[in-house]
This record gives sequence, C-alpha cells and structure tokens, in this order.
Amino acid sequence: MLDMTRSATATKRSGATLIEALQASPYRELEIDSRHTPMRPMTEAEIAVAAAADPDARPISEAEFGSARRVPRVKTLRRALGLTQEEFAARFQIPLGTLRDWEQGRCEPDQPAKAYLRAIAGDAAAVQRALERGPG
Repeated sequence: MLDMTRSATATKRSGATLIEALQASPYRELEIDSRHTPMRPMTEAEIAVAAAADPDARPISEAEFGSARRVPRVKTLRRALGLTQEEFAARFQIPLGTLRDWEQGRCEPDQPAKAYLRAIAGDAAAVQRALERGPG
C-alpha cells in the first residue's frame, strides 16, 4: 500500500511557483530557486557525449552484450500475463518445477513446449478455453 502521507506530486502554476499536493494538507507552495535554469534540449551528439562520460549509462560492448544474462522468454510471457509462477503453471497445465527450471535457465523448453508457449503468447484466453473444454 502506498503511504500517501510521504508521497507528493508537484505541478507548475503560472510564474515560478510549484504546488505540492499531500494527503495530510491539501496544498503547499514551493519556491523555485531562481539560480537554476530549466534544462535545455540536447542534440544527439551532446547526448552521446554525456552518456559516454557517465559510467552508469555507458554503452556495453559486443563482448559484454554476449555475456549478459538473458531473461527467459517464458518468464517475460508469464509477467506480461500478470501471473505468478503457480498461477501460470496451473492455468496452462505445466508442471511448476518445469516452469521454474525454464525461468531459471536450468533447461530450455523442447520444440513442442516452445510451440505451446507461442500459442499461449498469441492468444492465452483461447488456450485456456481449449484446456477447460478438454480433449475433442
């Protein structure tokens, strides 16, 4: 649950006044420090230079990209459907241990399982209806 007493939103009014909305009190005006100027748009070249100078935003090399840990597609699919591992496994009749192995990269789905996952990705509701109806 979001603690609204610690959350704030700010909107700009005419002039240089920000309005902060809090749950505890309706509004509180905040002064803008006139020494700070608004950010100006940057060109693509300026963005590239700034990104290269920032160690946290630098582009990765091909070698680093190749060695990066990949998120398994089944995990991405499950998250896109908004399901827990248990819900996804039960809904689509996949053993929970198998799903976990796929998601943790311990093993890859075989060809029939990949086809089944593509069907789920294409129309999860239709796959679920087909499973609920049972065999032909």
